[in-house]
Amino acid sequence: MTPPLVISVQSQVVLGHVGNSAAVFPMQAAGLEVAAIPTVIFSNTPDYPTLRGAPLPPDLFADLLLGSWERGLPQRAAWLMTGYFGSVEVAQLAADFVARCKAANPGMRYLCDPVMGDHGPGLYVPAELAWIMRDRLLPLADLATPNSFELGHLTNRPITAMADLQAAAADLRMAPGATLIATGCVLDDSPADHLESVILGPEGTTRHPTPRLPVALPGTGDLFAGLIVAGLGKGHGLSHAVETAQDLTAAALAHAGRLGANEVVLSDPGFRAALLTL
Repeated sequence: MTPPLVISVQSQVVLGHVGNSAAVFPMQAAGLEVAAIPTVIFSNTPDYPTLRGAPLPPDLFADLLLGSWERGLPQRAAWLMTGYFGSVEVAQLAADFVARCKAANPGMRYLCDPVMGDHGPGLYVPAELAWIMRDRLLPLADLATPNSFELGHLTNRPITAMADLQAAAADLRMAPGATLIATGCVLDDSPADHLESVILGPEGTTRHPTPRLPVALPGTGDLFAGLIVAGLGKGHGLSHAVETAQDLTAAALAHAGRLGANEVVLSDPGFRAALLTL
């Protein structure tokens, strides 16, 4: 049987694991087919002394999107996911692409990971790009996976309690039937030393705490989103996919901590073995 196809529109790096360089391998290892379209190509994350490469020029990005249509990818994809964009122009083109894909293939599901910032560095994309996420991409999404900083920025409200999450979910103006997965939440009643992923959707709200590790590494959210799509693509329910993604992301982070790495590492044998059994 032909495996489900995922179109993944995200960043790409030569060294390390962020964007597609974090998300593609887990989805492929789980048995999904992945068509990866880069939004930027960098030598590494900005955490190093030098950074080489660049965001894709809009005409080149548009040409890759056209090529995906010529190969019939949007018409047969089960999933489309987007992450980090390096420029406003590329984000606008991506929004056009998502809308066209959903019109051509109503059965395709779209996961929007609005990669914009975090509590430590703050917002690391232009404000205009954040509004494209809010006004164009999130209203198209079937699933969205903002962290608590991104959700707060998008809705102009601090995320400190369940009531804040519920109000923020309404403020996002996602499509009817869409589901918000708020990640990395520390709420006023969260278990001590835990982070929570909170699912808010048509079937209600569920909370999924996970122990907080003493590491915060680039690529964590990209890996988490890819693992959710991997689980869903293999037929698991959303709560199971989220909890499995939490467990496997934690395993990757713990392995990176043991190695003293500065970003997510995907080489742990246990992590890789688990992907084969999703």
